[in-house]
Amino acid sequence: MSAGPETIFKADGKNAIHDGIEHEAGGGKALLDPTDTAFLLLDHQSGLFQNVKDISVAELRANVTALAKVAALQRIPVITTASEPNGPNGPLMPEIQEAAPHAVYVPRKGEVNAWDNAQFVRTVRETGKKTLVMAGVWTSVCVMFPALDAKAAGFKVYAVIDASGDPSEMTSRTTLARFVQAGVIPTSANAVLCEVHRTWNRPDAAQLAEVYTIVSPNYRAVIESYRKAQDVGAASRASR
Repeated sequence: MSAGPETIFKADGKNAIHDGIEHEAGGGKALLDPTDTAFLLLDHQSGLFQNVKDISVAELRANVTALAKVAALQRIPVITTASEPNGPNGPLMPEIQEAAPHAVYVPRKGEVNAWDNAQFVRTVRETGKKTLVMAGVWTSVCVMFPALDAKAAGFKVYAVIDASGDPSEMTSRTTLARFVQAGVIPTSANAVLCEVHRTWNRPDAAQLAEVYTIVSPNYRAVIESYRKAQDVGAASRASR
């Protein structure tokens, strides 16, 4: 029998899969450990979206929503924040709170860098997690500044590039280079989902498959064709 999402991984630093099947002992050691991870979704505000040019806003929002959904499924802490949601940068996208009702919002007092806000950093530390997965708008500012500071503070930091956005392709490329230089790990929303997922031998596999259709809409066609094939096979067996 497959293990539930709360027992697939154990907080022992090994990041091994616990689903009743024998796995390679070192598998997953280099990947995200869902038991030691928090998602920080930074400044995904409607006003700032209007200046994003390196990714479509629809794709960006979909990827952020997928991160929030998988965090809710796997009980991963989510922290959101905005420097000044009542100003021209606009309110936070509502999909995050809708997808992850457990998300904690930390208001800032105008600080551009979330890591300059003591309450924000305190909230991050209170999760007890040492791995931070960050995404935000703009990547070059709202993600980069706290990412560099968190890395300097001893956290392992990932930046989800396609759940973030910048004003230009040049800005995005420069940001990516600076991340790599500083030891911040660039990644994608799909990679995060896969690293948190790790095995289909789990009772919530169908729910996770639905999350994949958000970051890769064509994956729904894969699901539909599989279900149809299963139905045809069942009907064929029943008619014998």
